[in-house]
Amino acid sequence: MNESREGARRQFNTKEIATIGVVTGLYVVITLFLSVISFGALQLRLAEMFNYLSLYNKKYVWAVTLGVAIANIFSPLGVIDVAVGSVCTFLVLQFNLFITRNMTSMPLKLAVTAVIFAISMFTVSGQLTIMYQAPFFINWLAIGLGELFSMTVGGVLIHWISKKIDLTK
Repeated sequence: MNESREGARRQFNTKEIATIGVVTGLYVVITLFLSVISFGALQLRLAEMFNYLSLYNKKYVWAVTLGVAIANIFSPLGVIDVAVGSVCTFLVLQFNLFITRNMTSMPLKLAVTAVIFAISMFTVSGQLTIMYQAPFFINWLAIGLGELFSMTVGGVLIHWISKKIDLTK
C-alpha cells in the first residue's frame, strides 16, 4: 500500500487500477446488456451485486461508483442520473462501510448491505418523481424490492465467489 502517513492521500498501484477498471467495465456491460430491466420504475440492476465487493476491499467503492456513472450515461434520465446516481452510490457505499465496519460475520454484512441498498432506492424514486411526476412511494417500493432481489441474488453469487477467489486483494 502506498500510504506513507495517516491522512495521506491513497494512491493505487497498477494492479489495483486494472482491477478497478475490470469491475467498472463489468458493471457497465452487465447493466447495458440488461438495459431493458436496468432502468426505470421497475428495475432489476443485477450489476448491483458489485456493491458487495466494497466489503472485501474499499478500492471497489471507486469501481462501482465509476460503473454507475458510465452506465447511467445511457439512462433515460441522462446527465441527472449520472450525477445523482454516482454521488448517491458513493455515499451509500461509504455509509454501508461505516455501518458494517464492526460486524465479523460476512453473511450478516451481506444481508445488511442488501437492506441498506434497497432502502437507498428512494433516490431513484425521487428522480422519477421529479422528472416524470411518478408516484414516489409506489416507485420506491417497486424499485426497492427490485434492488433487494438483485442484491440477494448477487450476494449469494459474490459470497460463493469469495470462497474461490480472494476478493480482499
